[in-house]
Amino acid sequence: MAGEPHLTPALILGSIRYGETSRIVRLLTREQGMISAIAKGALRPKSRFGAALQLLSEGQAHLLQSRSGDLHTLIAFDLSATHGGLAAELGRFRAASALAELAVRFIPPVPNPDLFDQVRQAVALIELAPPDAVDVVGLRALWRLIAELGLGPSLEECARDGVPIPPGDASFSLGDGGFLCAGCARGTGATRMAAEDRDALQALLVPGEQLPMLDGPHAAAHRRLLARWVGHHLSDGTLPALEAWRRAG
Repeated sequence: MAGEPHLTPALILGSIRYGETSRIVRLLTREQGMISAIAKGALRPKSRFGAALQLLSEGQAHLLQSRSGDLHTLIAFDLSATHGGLAAELGRFRAASALAELAVRFIPPVPNPDLFDQVRQAVALIELAPPDAVDVVGLRALWRLIAELGLGPSLEECARDGVPIPPGDASFSLGDGGFLCAGCARGTGATRMAAEDRDALQALLVPGEQLPMLDGPHAAAHRRLLARWVGHHLSDGTLPALEAWRRAG
């Protein structure tokens, strides 16, 4: 380990205890993507990090780059925002935690400034959203992340044969990766989705679309669909934060 510290905007998206006094943090950085770094002495009473390493904190990371492995050294974190409003309401915290969990698991350690900005803005929007819009803002944040990773569902063309699907009710197949035309859907057991729910899903996934209005039951149904999609296409196991958000009342 040598050289001058490298400075980069970062979000704290995960943290675990390491030994008696240190923490290993997962950082989403603007210039390197998702990385791990050890914050030595972070648990000491008079640590230079103070409370800066809380989940979803935002700031400037001072990193000593590792030459031999994937674990860098975090020597300082200049805090710019704690996003403390997320902790004031359980629904906000659940949505933001699910987003952080998904990001930690699936964003690679490669530069992607646009993706960093997208996640950063999503965290801020979840914190500031009106109470009745938190679920919808959270759903958009997670679906947009999934889409940016190249793993979103096919919306307007049949996931099997590419035939355009007309507006209205349509069949959605988790295994096939999106909506199916009438011919391909026949006999598959695909789930029939009402036009309003299909339109809502499209609005959540497509940039620039107006956010849909979802009541409690519809928001819960969309959380279940998202969790099932992640479980089928991204993760072999349960993601605890996403599961907690899925099950929320």
